Amino acid sequence: MEETIEAAILEAPLFRGGLGMVYGPVSGGISNENWRVTATDGSGDWFVKVPGTGTEMFIDRIAAFDAARKAAAAGLGPRVYEDLAHKGIEINDFLPDRRPSTHSDFADPAKRRAAIAAYRRMHGMPALGLTKTVFDMIDEHAAQVAALGAPHYRDEAWVMFNADLARQALMASGLDLVPSFNDPMPGNFMIGPDGSVMLIDYEYASMNDRCYDLGIWFGEMFFPPEQELELIEAYFGEVRRDIVARVTVHKALADVKWALWSMVQLKVSRLDFDFHKYGVWKLMRFRQITGHPDWPAHLRNL
Repeated sequence: MEETIEAAILEAPLFRGGLGMVYGPVSGGISNENWRVTATDGSGDWFVKVPGTGTEMFIDRIAAFDAARKAAAAGLGPRVYEDLAHKGIEINDFLPDRRPSTHSDFADPAKRRAAIAAYRRMHGMPALGLTKTVFDMIDEHAAQVAALGAPHYRDEAWVMFNADLARQALMASGLDLVPSFNDPMPGNFMIGPDGSVMLIDYEYASMNDRCYDLGIWFGEMFFPPEQELELIEAYFGEVRRDIVARVTVHKALADVKWALWSMVQLKVSRLDFDFHKYGVWKLMRFRQITGHPDWPAHLRNL
């Protein structure tokens, strides 16, 4: 892996042929190789993302750069450098005054509100070039699982049947497409000393339903129902039955998407990560949501 970052440092004009540059790995990613490159004279500090093996199967790097540039222009994301964009290698300013969040950070109501403010800013950005809904993601990964001969979950037919019920109900109600982040792992929320939140890593960003962004974040953070309602009100200014239903159904569909993604990763990724366990965990929550007595009502209320 070091050969790749060293080649990038030598090629990118920003790094001046590697003169006076030092680098080290950045932990936390589960798809790509992430590095920090620093100029020893204090003239620069950068984050470099080298695309992981097989990520071209589900990440459109041109679309990712488009989203990252628009987020930077909106003050939501760090500056983007174009030096190696033609190779899909993303270079951003490192954010030394910020730290990646943890799940426990969002036990603080102020940090939850700061994240909602970040989502509202994201959803108000100019339209992105890529439209990719949760249904597009699920279909893409299902086809990849079949093509790769990846493992199937034991009750996959039941899972996909319930996902299709949700698809029919959501499509009948119509989708509210906005620029969406689509990837709320805690490390993508960068918390500043003032408590503000910036977002990093826009490789999954697309035009998608705004309630997908909220639903997948709620699921990722394991918010209890009362906090979900608080955040829905903070975002929309009110709590309505149809909004709660849209967020809940999208939360369930997000777990299907990421469970299928994990099976693809089992076949293509070089990273040391238990993708099978990750996918099983996602489907446990999908079963919890769709097995709840309120699930049929959510589908009707969309």
